[in-house]
Amino acid sequence: MDSNSPMHIVLFPFMSKGHTIPILHLARLLLLRTGITVTIFTTHTNSPFIRQFLGDIQQSLISIIELEFPSNIPELPLGVESTDHLPSMSLFVPFADATKLMQPYFERSLNSLSTSGGVSCIISDGFLYWTQPSAEKFGIPRLVFYGMNNYAITICRVLAMDRSHLRLGPDEPFTVPGFPWIKLTLNDFEPVFNGSETEGPHFEFVLKTAIATGKSQGVVVNSLYELESAFVDYYNREFVPKAWCVGPFCLAEAPKFDQPREIPDWMKWLNQKSAEGRSVLYVAFGSQAEITQEQLREMAIGLERSKVSFLWVVKSKGEVLEELEEKVKGRGLLVREWVDQVEILRHESVNGFMSHCGWNSTLESICESVPILAWPMMAEQHLNARLVGDELGVGLRILASNGSVRGFVGAETVEKMVKELMEGEEGKKVRRKVKEVGEAARKAMEEGGSSWRSLDQLINETCR
Repeated sequence: MDSNSPMHIVLFPFMSKGHTIPILHLARLLLLRTGITVTIFTTHTNSPFIRQFLGDIQQSLISIIELEFPSNIPELPLGVESTDHLPSMSLFVPFADATKLMQPYFERSLNSLSTSGGVSCIISDGFLYWTQPSAEKFGIPRLVFYGMNNYAITICRVLAMDRSHLRLGPDEPFTVPGFPWIKLTLNDFEPVFNGSETEGPHFEFVLKTAIATGKSQGVVVNSLYELESAFVDYYNREFVPKAWCVGPFCLAEAPKFDQPREIPDWMKWLNQKSAEGRSVLYVAFGSQAEITQEQLREMAIGLERSKVSFLWVVKSKGEVLEELEEKVKGRGLLVREWVDQVEILRHESVNGFMSHCGWNSTLESICESVPILAWPMMAEQHLNARLVGDELGVGLRILASNGSVRGFVGAETVEKMVKELMEGEEGKKVRRKVKEVGEAARKAMEEGGSSWRSLDQLINETCR
């Protein structure tokens, strides 16, 4: 990279913690390069979180521009500016579409930035599809970030073109063209991707994001080449725009300074389990999974019967969980407050992660060499679970009681799979594999590693 050529990169994350945090990690990666300054766009309500997250970064290198989030949208609760606070994910599309009303204010700010030194490129979330015409208007290259891996992106693109599988039943296996070893079912996809939804707001939203992505200059992928080389190579051979593997972003986490702070109760509990020589299963399904009371009961019964020590971060309340807390006192801990997930995964007592397989959580687990018990809930998580179990061998998958990838999971299945991950032979196998993959991820992010080189190349080819 030519360090004598100053650059100004604009980042615009989608208003959701799972989409915002990786973009903030990317900001740190960019600032490790000489001569780059960064501007982040967000809304008034989301700004405090971003400022706190980036608190240790020199203010001279980064600035934050706050845009007014549209109010009086009929379907949306007043004051909600992040999907994390939506009462239901059924409101996602109205929320995402409402962001387009920020476009005039975004363009006004872009105009000011363009006249006061210029913008080298924009990296915006794929859900903010309307930033593509704005970038074109000012002659600025735009790159897209979806927060997905190459496996999911590539398979979705392939199956969007070859639709022969759509005539099958929901659990009938089919082979993916170009990848004869991969067998999926329609149940691995959300309705808009499995052919059951061919019109309506969600379908139209996905179409708008796809069109805008096709007009962009590249896709920034939070992954490493070594993890999914077959899928990266296929995508970049068959499709445009180019995909750039520049992750895992979570390895750009800010250093934890040794400043006095109160140790949270969950950390004290983990320390106690470590002192007792107990191995702990970490259980978390993200902030947006909607789990029925019936399914929660089966989860609780399965965890109780497994006799495994576990720490479960859960936002739900009710009689089911109160009963569980009483029955597993000392062996299990239920936490309803915010936790530092990486700190939990890094703890020496934690040797398994029952996860919804959101891509951020999956990468964090891999980077900390913790094997995954994959229990996907929504979005592309079912594909992530396939990648974790079938392709990478870093985890085991939980299937519904009827053998489907979707549906009700009984307590006996929960108990069996928890025991297998934590104590069984398959668990030992994936534990060995995740250590290998975690080491590869760390090497990719080091100076001279594949992701480090890819980010340099992306900057030189696209933003300069």
